[in-house]
Amino acid sequence: MTVTADGPLPTRTYDVVIVGAGVVGCAVARELARHPRLHVALVEAQDDVGQGTSKANTAILHTGFDAAPGTLEARLVREGYDRLGAYAAESGIPVERVGALLVAWDQEQLAALPRLAEKAERNGYHETRRLGPHELYTREPHLGPGALGALHVPGESIICPWTTTLAYATQAVRAGVDLHLNTTVEQVSRRDGQRLTTSRGPLHARHLVNAAGLHCDTLDRLLGHEDFAVTPRRGQLLVYDKFARPLIRHILLPVPTALGKGVLVAPTVYGNVLLGPTAEDLDDKRATGSTADGLAGLRAKGRRILPALLDEEVTAVYAGLRAATGQEDYRIAAHPEQSYVTVGGIRSTGLTASMAIAAHVTGLLAGNGLDLGPVREPEPVTMPNLGEAFPRPYQRPELIAADPEYGTLVCHCERVSRGEIRDALAGTIPPRTLEGLRRRTRARAGRCQGFYCGAAVRELFERHLPEGESVAGKPAGGEAVRGERSGGEQARPEPSAGEPVRRRKPFGRGRP
Repeated sequence: MTVTADGPLPTRTYDVVIVGAGVVGCAVARELARHPRLHVALVEAQDDVGQGTSKANTAILHTGFDAAPGTLEARLVREGYDRLGAYAAESGIPVERVGALLVAWDQEQLAALPRLAEKAERNGYHETRRLGPHELYTREPHLGPGALGALHVPGESIICPWTTTLAYATQAVRAGVDLHLNTTVEQVSRRDGQRLTTSRGPLHARHLVNAAGLHCDTLDRLLGHEDFAVTPRRGQLLVYDKFARPLIRHILLPVPTALGKGVLVAPTVYGNVLLGPTAEDLDDKRATGSTADGLAGLRAKGRRILPALLDEEVTAVYAGLRAATGQEDYRIAAHPEQSYVTVGGIRSTGLTASMAIAAHVTGLLAGNGLDLGPVREPEPVTMPNLGEAFPRPYQRPELIAADPEYGTLVCHCERVSRGEIRDALAGTIPPRTLEGLRRRTRARAGRCQGFYCGAAVRELFERHLPEGESVAGKPAGGEAVRGERSGGEQARPEPSAGEPVRRRKPFGRGRP
């Protein structure tokens, strides 16, 4: 198992180098790891997997009911829904099949529901059902007044995006894929294959996969292609405290518009409630900060959808960027003459479609001349289940009896034990920052945002740092292409470094 984050890169020539360790890049690495004869490297500009858009998305496992029929995205989302659902069940990734309601608030939206149901049929999803106002309010009694009806999509689900990305990468690395972090791709040239100039030295590959997310177009241009441009579409979201969770039973979706799926209210597998995202087309691929106007707009829309939500406390505010390309489809293309595959325009459905995208990309690589060799399934992985609806280690007496560390809580808001933190720090791909540890365990992700447990979590983390390093001194990561950050998906309840967090009192309004 090889994971590097500093020093020179190996001098060997890899069969395939994948640029970008977001959820799609990690899924491609895992798929290629099924072919043990291949030598594969996964290159990431930052200091962890899933550090771009993949850590900041609405975390919905989509049925694909509303995709544009006949597109590549529609097919891959449909296939990916089944693949990821099965993989999550095998790997311990939390999924809750809560279903979704597309709520119509006026006659025009109500008239659109039959068209959406017909669209779902064309996409191979046959389980939608119209609901009248009475059944809608029976299902969602806290819904704001004035809703005229809804379309029920029972298969829409919520999932943990952090664990999904990490599971793919862990399985890939254990099966022999080399993961190189803090590795910025600066130039690419053709010399008996692909020669990548990176911040850590040259890297050689026979085949190249561009899964650089928001920066896919930049890397594409380094190879002479100008087929599309990525416009970062910012999605700001509010994360409400777990006390808000009883207010909602389904994912509440608006009737979609040309700009996207619109503002939703959704539960999360961690027990919170999300409100968002906005849809703001920007020029800056680093603009993951939140704005007063954006948050005010979300609250105004949230007040109509679920009025009581606005009385609840906000745990966190965050924003993510989606890779919009001006086309209602993925931008996946093979370039056989360059032994190169572009995987671009992977927007909010990329989490759901990730495994199907990986299989499709592997087929394109074979078409480009890559000899895949025999197939051998990688060893299964069992990930820590971070879902609130599933038994956590502190609730499992047999686990605590075997190892008391699982019964010693460090983060009381999220009920994270010393044993879980220890396991994460000793993992195949250990966290290199406190934020990375948060994504692996939920430590410091609760209502106090680390106010009470921060010092204890930091002390445990620093014990595992190499001698001479401190948290502040750890490398902050590079960029996917010079001057830019890598990405790969849409927006999730964890603020990125530098984003504002609204911290509230640790106890809410006299509740126990």
